[in-house]
Amino acid sequence: MARKIVLEIRETVEELKKRLQKAKIISSRERLRMLLELKTQKVKTRKELGRILGRDEATITRWLKKYREGGLLKLLEVKKAPGKKKKISELAQKKLREKLTNESGVSSYGEIQKWLAEELGIKAAYHTVYKTVRYQLQAKLKKPRPSHPKKDKEKEKAFKKTFQQP
Repeated sequence: MARKIVLEIRETVEELKKRLQKAKIISSRERLRMLLELKTQKVKTRKELGRILGRDEATITRWLKKYREGGLLKLLEVKKAPGKKKKISELAQKKLREKLTNESGVSSYGEIQKWLAEELGIKAAYHTVYKTVRYQLQAKLKKPRPSHPKKDKEKEKAFKKTFQQP
């Protein structure tokens, strides 16, 4: 026979219902529903509770342990993974933004790569530099692409005139 859950829930049924309605995170809703089911005494064992919530008994046990240790705040706490450290730091991004907004501008991402290595001592891959400039800083290179030195200027003017509207 399964053991009954012995737990004193400090929150009232009304408070749990209000929190359940306002909860936006699914994991918080499941945990609040667990407390509500226990508070209203609809379930008595972990097995029944697991079946209602669609969770394993071990998960229910972990949640109950969290509630016993730190109450509702600990139970509803959402942990976030630290993530990978950025190759180009916030300070370096700030300096890079200043360089990009400068009137002289930057002609290529390779140039930015060299500048980062020489000035700030940051060795970043070309793709990293590109993603940082385009998506994080939301900037574009200032200088136009170079044109061919043997280009005929007269033909260029004639070509542009064909597309001008009267």
